[in-house]
Amino acid sequence: MKVFISANKIPVAVTHDGRTLRYPDPDVKVNDTVKIDIATGKMTGSILKFEVGAMVTLTRGRNAGRIGQLMHVERHEGSFDIVTVKDTKDHVFATRLSNLFVIGVGNRPETTLPKGRGIKKGILQERADAEARGDL
Repeated sequence: MKVFISANKIPVAVTHDGRTLRYPDPDVKVNDTVKIDIATGKMTGSILKFEVGAMVTLTRGRNAGRIGQLMHVERHEGSFDIVTVKDTKDHVFATRLSNLFVIGVGNRPETTLPKGRGIKKGILQERADAEARGDL
């Protein structure tokens, strides 16, 4: 999310998908997540703050689809900011800040999670699960 003051001194927030929100809540900052009513285009519900300890999902990169808890943010001026994420299996990995999306606070997601709850399995584990289901 990008937050700024427009030409006519109107506060504006622009979402990741290009929606423009005029007069957003003053607590909305860059990288926060807000719920939007699609029909009206207005903000509804709470603001999910981008802070250490927030539940995040990765939308791009090698770790796309994984869900974890934000552990650390490294700021690099003139380059990409790097964040460290830890999933529920205690695997720690790093990615760019632009690949993250806040979906909850602590261990409580505000959205429904996918079938595997964002846990990445290894090739051997996927094969063992498929054999157990009878797919192989």
